[in-house]
Amino acid sequence: MCTPSKGPQWKNNLQHIRKDHGFSRKVLLNCCLVRRIITWASPSPKDSVEDELELSTVRHRPEGLEQLEAQTRFSRKELQILYRGFKNECPSGVVNEETFKDIYSQFFPQGDASTYAHFLFNAFDTDHNGSVSFEDFVMGLSILLRGTVQEKLIWAFNLYDINKDGYISKEEMLDIMKAIYDMMGKCTYPVLKEETPRQHVEIFFQKMDKNKDGVVTIDEFIDSCQNDENIMRSMHLFENVL
Repeated sequence: MCTPSKGPQWKNNLQHIRKDHGFSRKVLLNCCLVRRIITWASPSPKDSVEDELELSTVRHRPEGLEQLEAQTRFSRKELQILYRGFKNECPSGVVNEETFKDIYSQFFPQGDASTYAHFLFNAFDTDHNGSVSFEDFVMGLSILLRGTVQEKLIWAFNLYDINKDGYISKEEMLDIMKAIYDMMGKCTYPVLKEETPRQHVEIFFQKMDKNKDGVVTIDEFIDSCQNDENIMRSMHLFENVL
C-alpha cells in the first residue's frame, strides 16, 4: 500500500489515538477513512459529542450518543473521537463524494482512486441521497471493523452490487476489481498486468455462480467466500483499501 502524502504526522496521531482511545493497530492501519478522520481530530479531552451537537452551524446533526452506542460496536470515547474528526473534516455534518475522492487520492497518490471512491461512497450512502451522514459513516465502520464475518460479507456484497438489484453480475465484479487495481496497481511490486483483474474475476465468478445463471446471489456470494479460502482472501482485499 502506498503511504499517504501527509508525511509522518498521521502516524503520530494514530499512536496517540490507539494508546488513549482503544482503536487497535490493525483497525487504524487498514482504514484510510479512519486515518483521515483521526488526523483531523482535536486531542482536547474536554470536547464531547454533546457539545458538538449544540453547534448551530452543523447542517446535519447525528443521533444521540447513547443511540449510536447501542447501534454500533464503538464505545462512547471512540464515537467522540470519530465525530470530532468527522466534524472537523466536514463542518456541514455530511460527507459528499468529492471528499471521499480527496481522501483516497491522498492515500493512493500513484494510482487513480476516483472510481473506487465513487463505489465506496455509494456503499456508505445507504439511503442514496448523495451524502454520507455521521450515522451512515459509523454504522458502516462498525460492520467493517468489528462486525461478524457474515455481516462483513453482506456489506461487501452491497459494494459489488453496483446497481443495487440484489445480484452481482460479472461486469459489476470486474468494475470493482478494476477500480481497486487502478488505485493500488502502481503501488505493487511487481506491477500488475492490465489483464489481471479480468483473469481474477473469470476464476472467482465461475466458482461463485453455482447455478450458472450469469449472476451471483447474496447466498452464493456468502457461501463461496466462507468455503473457499482464495475467494475469501480476494473479497477481503477491500478491507485493506478502506
